[in-house]
This record gives sequence, structure tokens and C-alpha cells, in this order.
Amino acid sequence: MASRAPRIVVMGPSGSGKTAVGAALAVDFGVDFVDADDLHPAQNVAKMESGVPLDDDDRRPWLDVVGQRLASSPGLVMACSALARRYRDRIRTAAPDARFVELVVSREELDRRMRSRQHFMPVALLESQLATLEHLGADEDGVAVENIGGIIEVAARARTALDRADRR
Repeated sequence: MASRAPRIVVMGPSGSGKTAVGAALAVDFGVDFVDADDLHPAQNVAKMESGVPLDDDDRRPWLDVVGQRLASSPGLVMACSALARRYRDRIRTAAPDARFVELVVSREELDRRMRSRQHFMPVALLESQLATLEHLGADEDGVAVENIGGIIEVAARARTALDRADRR
């Protein structure tokens, strides 16, 4: 990482471990952590709770808040699904130096994790999330990391991958 504090978005579908890995990365980098789920307006949460996937009209204002929060912080790790390239582009509009860590998890493991936790996102929406997912492009500033193993281990692999990408 350069001398400035990072602005990192830990991304992936629901159940991929964004919050846990993001919080660990924030500690590692010595910056604050925010879960973008906490930035959703109440109507988005209600829609998801009822099993209805968000559409782009629902997401745009939320993504603007995510980008503004990143841009206004001296350094931050944000957990945010950021599933599609157009969503990441919207975040980068406000925070052009945002970097992304995509957590890669199998569909079966995502399903298992979602069934074993309390969250407003029901398992019924997993398929729509996976249908929306566009993996990081080679031209995007970010890295993909398998979320296998302990949280600290995954966060350390993400940090190493980011550091390695900096040296290229």
C-alpha cells in the first residue's frame, strides 16, 4: 500500500464473509470499518426482507452513499456487495481510489452460511445475487481471494494480494 490510508471495498454476495473479513482488514490497516448494509434505506431492507431483490433504481442512491462515505474518509474498509461492474463504477465515481477485494466462495458454502445466520437477506435471494455477480475485471483495481480458512488468515491473504498488486 502507498503511504496514504487505503479505501477498500470488500465485495461479494451475501454470506461471502464481507463483514468478518472487512473488519479484520480494517484492524490490519488501522482504519475504520463500515458495513454498507447499515447504510441501506429502510425501504431497501424491507424489500429484501420480503424476498424481493433490489433493482438498480433501489441500489443507485445507496451506492452513492457508499462512495461518498469512502471518499470522505481518510482511510476506510467498507463491506459492500458491489456485485456488478456498474455498481463498482458508481462507487468509483465518488471514490476513484477505491480498491476492491472480491471474496470468492462456492454457491454451496454461501447457501450453508446464509442458512446458519440471522440477517435480513433471505436465502431465497442468493440466486439473484449470483445472477448479478460480475467478477472483478482485469482492468479493475482489486484482487480476488478465496474465503477459505479462518478470518484472520483470509484477511492476511487479501492484504498480501493487495500489497503484491501495488508492486506491479
